[in-house]
Amino acid sequence: MKNRKETTLRQGNLSRRNFLGGAAGAAAFMIVPRHVLGGAGYTSPSEKLNIAGVGIGGKGAADVRNVNSENIVALCDVDEDYAAKTFKLYPRAKKYTDFRRMLERQKDIDAVMVATPDHTHAVIAMAAMEMGKHVFVQKPLTHNIYEAWQLTEAARKYKVATQMGNQGHAAEGIRMICEWVWDGAIGSVREVHVWTDRPGGRWAQGVDRPKDTPPVPSALDWDIWVGPAPKRPYHPAYVPFKWRGWWDFGTGALGDMGCHIIDVPFWSLKLGRPISVEAETTRVNSETYPVASVVRYEFAVRGDMPAVEMTWYDGGMLPSRPEELEEGRQMGNKSGGVLLVGDKGKILSGHNGESPRLIPESKMEAYERPAETIPRSIGHYKEWIEACKGGKAACSNFDYAGPLTETVLLGNLAIRAGKKLYWDRLNMKVTNMPEANEYISRQYRQGWSL
Repeated sequence: MKNRKETTLRQGNLSRRNFLGGAAGAAAFMIVPRHVLGGAGYTSPSEKLNIAGVGIGGKGAADVRNVNSENIVALCDVDEDYAAKTFKLYPRAKKYTDFRRMLERQKDIDAVMVATPDHTHAVIAMAAMEMGKHVFVQKPLTHNIYEAWQLTEAARKYKVATQMGNQGHAAEGIRMICEWVWDGAIGSVREVHVWTDRPGGRWAQGVDRPKDTPPVPSALDWDIWVGPAPKRPYHPAYVPFKWRGWWDFGTGALGDMGCHIIDVPFWSLKLGRPISVEAETTRVNSETYPVASVVRYEFAVRGDMPAVEMTWYDGGMLPSRPEELEEGRQMGNKSGGVLLVGDKGKILSGHNGESPRLIPESKMEAYERPAETIPRSIGHYKEWIEACKGGKAACSNFDYAGPLTETVLLGNLAIRAGKKLYWDRLNMKVTNMPEANEYISRQYRQGWSL
């Protein structure tokens, strides 16, 4: 595959990709293309990627399903019971518990999909990229800000195709919002509100660490699940999905939904990195995220776009209902929403840019929509597949997803700090509270590294 470094001779065997590429170039005049022999729409085995999935019991199951037009050659999960359905769907794929062993042993892998808990995203993705594998990583890209920088730089260094799993970035709604804002539909935007219903009972926050130590289920490799985080006893309070509310493992409501919701203003307003961030929360301990948060970001002037204040709400907190919104109309959708406030109007949408409208509806009906200026996506997963095969970069590749994740996770840094933080965007550090900088990265448990 293109964009992949590979030594021509590996363990005494000629590289499959280099052999096919070289042979095709030398003998193309005497070979009938396989797609001709196979008929219209036929994809030969040599044109398919060999894909591995890591963390395939939850969201990863859907990720693998969305690329199963390619060759699924390896599947890895620390919980055999949780991943059993996915293992069964792909009987020809080799099964693993440890991603390190998978990467070491199986040399035919072209690309890796990562959908493990947040705290292991970076170590898995980095290991894959260092071996020249293309990577698709679920949102948020990483557990901390330092990891986001490192993965962004690594993708450039190893020249691999990347994509973060914020699927709404490929949708029509976010493109429409960008085009409307850039068309001047609501004038200059200085105020943004973004909100989610998370955690909404989906996982616990604001709770203490459990004190009992039940036995580890036989199907679960707890040591690998904990990975680079500090070691602690197994408890069902963490798995299979409740990990998201714990500082050591997850990134809370912001990490869960921020890369979807904040994506809308991040792209349409070309926000880049903030200059400050502060939070008001219900935080009660250092184990879990607060039950609810309100986080305020400040962004500097960007070209001809004015400074912006963006406010994030979670845990049931909401912005004031805009007076332009007609009675009976829902504000956003069930998962959250986005409100862009311009000096000439407002745009309201669902959490990932879904169903955007100028409000009130009379303004939407009177608006003459601009011509499309942003290429429409072929699909979030298809973008990545095509990029892996040498096509153009996917829209949420790490050059985009890295800074977006950094911005999202700065909100968590403010939640942890408990005061307004001023962010040095060039040197990547907090300037007014040096002790907050220790949370930009983390100490990895012995035996683990980035």
